[in-house]
Amino acid sequence: MKRVISVALLGATTSLMALGGEQAYLYKDPRIMGMGGANVAVGAYSSSVFSNPAGLANIKKSDGYVVDLLSVGVSASSDTKTFIDDLDAAGNDTSKVEAVIEKYTGEVFSIGVNNYSSISKNSDSFAWSVGLLAAGDVSFRIHGNGSSNGAPVEASGRAYGGVILGVAVPYQTEIGTIDVGIGLKYISQKSYEGPLYISDLTGDNVVSDLQDKYEKTSSGFGLDLGATYKPFNDNYWHPAFGLSVLNLGSMSMDDNYGGQPTTVNLGVSITPDVSFMNKLVVAADYVDLFNANQIRVYNYSSTGVVTYTDYDDTDMMKRVRLGVGMGLVDTSYFSLTLNAGMYQSAYTAGAQMDISVVKLNVSTYEEQIGTGGVDISDRRYMAQLGIGW
Repeated sequence: MKRVISVALLGATTSLMALGGEQAYLYKDPRIMGMGGANVAVGAYSSSVFSNPAGLANIKKSDGYVVDLLSVGVSASSDTKTFIDDLDAAGNDTSKVEAVIEKYTGEVFSIGVNNYSSISKNSDSFAWSVGLLAAGDVSFRIHGNGSSNGAPVEASGRAYGGVILGVAVPYQTEIGTIDVGIGLKYISQKSYEGPLYISDLTGDNVVSDLQDKYEKTSSGFGLDLGATYKPFNDNYWHPAFGLSVLNLGSMSMDDNYGGQPTTVNLGVSITPDVSFMNKLVVAADYVDLFNANQIRVYNYSSTGVVTYTDYDDTDMMKRVRLGVGMGLVDTSYFSLTLNAGMYQSAYTAGAQMDISVVKLNVSTYEEQIGTGGVDISDRRYMAQLGIGW
């Protein structure tokens, strides 16, 4: 367990992420991920700034100031615990560690922690939100017989945090309501990308050794723009159409893992009036319209130098997100919402429950990190516990 904890602690300052084709992101809200990640035309949360800042205009005005404090979230791949237990049982025996690596060849393991605390308000004239983000995640891709570059474990990643600001203004027109949003964020990160060898997993100075070899720091500002169009406010279906352009500017991170490319994202949703539900939302998104996300492939030299090549990724199904949110109960002291959807061709599910000021959100989704025709799926489970009102 000492080795696993040591590498995980490295994630608090230089996080690790598995090699592959995972799309860039800053924050994944379990409430949204349970609904297939579809939020461009939905909004209603402070975390909507990460998909479309115009969505802040859908925060309930009757809620007044919406405060989320200490919203600590964790996520992990389905077999992470068994992998950690086996590695712990191997101790410092090199042959046993090699056997564990061989057992899990081809597998991907991810562990993540995050905290997004925010305060938001939707007034008569505009909506606004201010948030603080801190996050780190650790994941590995295992090669039992060594990768093509001889590394039994490949890893890449980051730890990061910053300030996120968002404002949304509604405009009433003859053809419906148009919400226009703008977001500004400053993100600082430490990134890591490179191979892990058996000696890295059995050494006594794992954290300091890996920091010395691979740590990079970067930071930058990003600008987000968005709009939501609601053509028929009095219609039974309440349709909405969303458009967002995220991460205008490279945020000075493109040379390191964790870069945030400029993406154009589309969304559509309906919110029909259903008598036996507090709220029903059906949504669909297509993100990264112009395929700005790329796949990074690494080369590891015998001298420890890591180089890479970025390749275009045009997989359409990675960009499709579908979701349904069903609000069953919503009172001053208790609320319950069930979510379901499809994210990157795999099912998602989740539940959010508020008991007075305690908020619990759980969800599961499957990340497709394969490249080209290679199918490598990573089923992940998320839980978030926080205080808010």
